[in-house]
Amino acid sequence: MKVGGMPLLQKQILKGLLGKIQHGGLRVRYWDGEEADYGDTAPTVKLIFNRCPSSMFNLDDPTMALGEAYMDGVIDYEGRLEDILLLLSDNHSFFSKGNAVTKALKAISGTSDKAQDKHNIQHHYDLGNDFFALWLDETMSYSCAYFKHPEDSLQQAQLQKIDHTLKKLNLQPGETLLDIGSGWGWLIIKAAQTYNVKATGITLSEEQYRKTQERIAELGLAGQVTVKLMSYLDLDETKYQFDKIVSVGMFEHVGKGNIPKYLAKVSQLLLSGGLFLLHTITDIDEEKENTWMKTYIFPGGYIPTLGEIFQQTPDYDFHLLHAESLRMHYAMTLDRWYVNFAKHTDAVREKFGERFVRMWELYLKGCAAAFRATGLDIHQFLFSKGLNNELPLTYAGFYA
Repeated sequence: MKVGGMPLLQKQILKGLLGKIQHGGLRVRYWDGEEADYGDTAPTVKLIFNRCPSSMFNLDDPTMALGEAYMDGVIDYEGRLEDILLLLSDNHSFFSKGNAVTKALKAISGTSDKAQDKHNIQHHYDLGNDFFALWLDETMSYSCAYFKHPEDSLQQAQLQKIDHTLKKLNLQPGETLLDIGSGWGWLIIKAAQTYNVKATGITLSEEQYRKTQERIAELGLAGQVTVKLMSYLDLDETKYQFDKIVSVGMFEHVGKGNIPKYLAKVSQLLLSGGLFLLHTITDIDEEKENTWMKTYIFPGGYIPTLGEIFQQTPDYDFHLLHAESLRMHYAMTLDRWYVNFAKHTDAVREKFGERFVRMWELYLKGCAAAFRATGLDIHQFLFSKGLNNELPLTYAGFYA
């Protein structure tokens, strides 16, 4: 076949794939200027092909195909990203990845070891403190904020999230607190300052570890707050026992096959009657998988379902006390992050390149859209290890 015939063939293939859309409405402008509508309703969003995609463009895996094409500048879009996600969701049966090979690969994708965990974390979090400082707030909190009012600033909402989280743990002076995946350390620092507890944080990110050490020294908390560069699996339960354990935004990095190992370790480290707060993204469909996100943003990541969490936690003597959805709070957090990121794209582009900029734009905007338009959610679950009859009778204090 002549090279000149390739764009025509690619166009025919694309039209065949897009013709599978039966629900919703999509308008497509091809690289030669032709426009076509697909679906059963008026188009709500427009997909623009700036040039002919490569032969690797395969809508059998639409999240990967569209994600990579956007990163490479092959496509752009007009309209709301939420509408694209809704369209993909409504037509998921027509874009099938459910073959035997894919299912077999997915079944083993949750397996990992400590070395791989560290590599996965560093892939994302060790891009440099200067990079994250461009668009996070001053606390360097890289997790869902808590907005009491829509007009709250990002920093105010992050401080409110930390306070909201710590209130749930019913911390008492002199108690010990472990933060699994402690990030840049603001939560363990605030816990020590506000509740006079001894707080320990662990992280696999060298950048986060160094920054947290600096903060502890600057605030004179060396005797009260500790940060360790290590895997949670290496924390020796014969030497360390904690009254309270918190984990914010780390559970998603554990991997499907390691959920029992994670819960067992938390149970071993937590004193009887102690409280465990798990702050994690959740989904409603165990079969869904965002391969683009797993490849480019969070390798080794896995979003657990509510069913997986509630089926397994009783095996480790965890009793659910309270559950709260923060879905719209995370959408708003991501909105704020994107606004901040967009102000610094020139600096990011100079350091990492145009493809990286487009990748992170899609990540931040896509996640915000997913929380608004799909079954993606984020929850805080409060558990006790065994029964604890000494806790406050109501949860009014959480919202005081």
